[in-house]
Amino acid sequence: MSDDSAVEAGAQAPVTVFLLDDHEVVRRGIHDLLAAEPDITVVGEASTAEEALERVPALRPGVAVLDVRLPDGNGVTVCRELRSRLPGLACLILTSFDDEEALLDAILAGASGYVLKQISGNDLVGAVRVVASGKSMLDPGTTGRLMARLRGERRREEQERELPDLNERELEILALVGAGLTNREIGRRLFLAEKTVKNNVSRLLAKLGVERRVQAAVMAARLPEDGGRRPGHIVLPRQRG
Repeated sequence: MSDDSAVEAGAQAPVTVFLLDDHEVVRRGIHDLLAAEPDITVVGEASTAEEALERVPALRPGVAVLDVRLPDGNGVTVCRELRSRLPGLACLILTSFDDEEALLDAILAGASGYVLKQISGNDLVGAVRVVASGKSMLDPGTTGRLMARLRGERRREEQERELPDLNERELEILALVGAGLTNREIGRRLFLAEKTVKNNVSRLLAKLGVERRVQAAVMAARLPEDGGRRPGHIVLPRQRG
């Protein structure tokens, strides 16, 4: 390597990665795989959602590789919470199951990528580099078709029951949830504290009769944009300046 090349390589900061997986053997394997790359540094690990939510903000990695199924939660929820605190964090969801609902959850949580554990080692390393560069591993065409299909399936079910009457604040929050915004981003948009938004979202889910944020997002797809409000319908709020 020439002196100029060495200087250029040294000037480029390594990709810092945090690993979340409750299986120690899997976590060690991924750690060793990534640590073997000269441009990647594993800065921390966790086996539970609670540990990850505590450690990641302190370590501030560039990429978080998150397992979906955890003993005290799931990686998609961790992704949403971490990106609310660290908007610049790239989250790569790693799962053993090809689950369309989980993929849609990941998209709405702001994940940069979603890959199966059956992925080859080289492809996983490549995926980490891709999301670290600010790019997405989520194909827009695929995710768009997925969301359209799920919305179509849910719409047939939702149309059979009337949506509850929502106030203006609830309408705004529902629309922004449907747009994939995190609680922190919703708070900034509506000038509310993040904790206030979290409480409002919880109450909104209960009022809609759903348990998951993605279900509310699908219902948000029914928001008309004509500015009129009719019984059983909700109106898409206009964005503020």
